[in-house]
Amino acid sequence: MERRTRDDYDRRMREYLVIYEQGDDGTWGAYCLDLPVYAGADTREETAALMREALAGHIEALREAGMEVPEPMHQAEFIAA
Repeated sequence: MERRTRDDYDRRMREYLVIYEQGDDGTWGAYCLDLPVYAGADTREETAALMREALAGHIEALREAGMEVPEPMHQAEFIAA
């Protein structure tokens, strides 16, 4: 069996909560509670694509700097009321 290193563990895929908000003008913004990543665009789909790129870029920058990639800490749930 192959021994895993900290780097192997650090490179695994994580799922981060992203919050999307639609502005009064119809444009979309998004942010991540666990990482300082933000994006905005005309559509939710464009915003989601920008967030995927921004999250990947931020995580890669952390790794290149030898910093730890934070674990996702936030969750969300819809509750009917």
